[in-house]
Amino acid sequence: MQLTTFTDFGMRSLMYLASSPEKKCSVREIADHYSISRNHLVKVVHKLAQLGYILSTKGKGGGIALAPHSTELKLGDIVQSLEPSMDLVECFDASTNSCKITESCQLKHYLFEANNAFIQTLNKYTLADAVQNKLEIGFKA
Repeated sequence: MQLTTFTDFGMRSLMYLASSPEKKCSVREIADHYSISRNHLVKVVHKLAQLGYILSTKGKGGGIALAPHSTELKLGDIVQSLEPSMDLVECFDASTNSCKITESCQLKHYLFEANNAFIQTLNKYTLADAVQNKLEIGFKA
């Protein structure tokens, strides 16, 4: 399994903001810190704001900041909200499945179980847990 770049950038952005939840920053600041595409990050930040994970204000004195209580978000829940699909194989989506062995296949059951275990494992941890080493993850003093 590989998470999309969108989810990767979303997780990194949340971690950056969680490293100093009381501060605001710009998209450019996060993009520069991680050496990632600012244009792609703008879309990610927009989604994070829609989900209520971050607060975004425009204009002078604006910027982005972690929404209250976002440090308590479970990592698995964040991943599920950012990933367009958690379908590991095509048979997980009945509307597009064209696999000829779906009816008799046992592998799909094991993959489904593994996928659930992945999310359950991530949900043992919060965003706060992921930023214990704040100095290396985010804002510089």
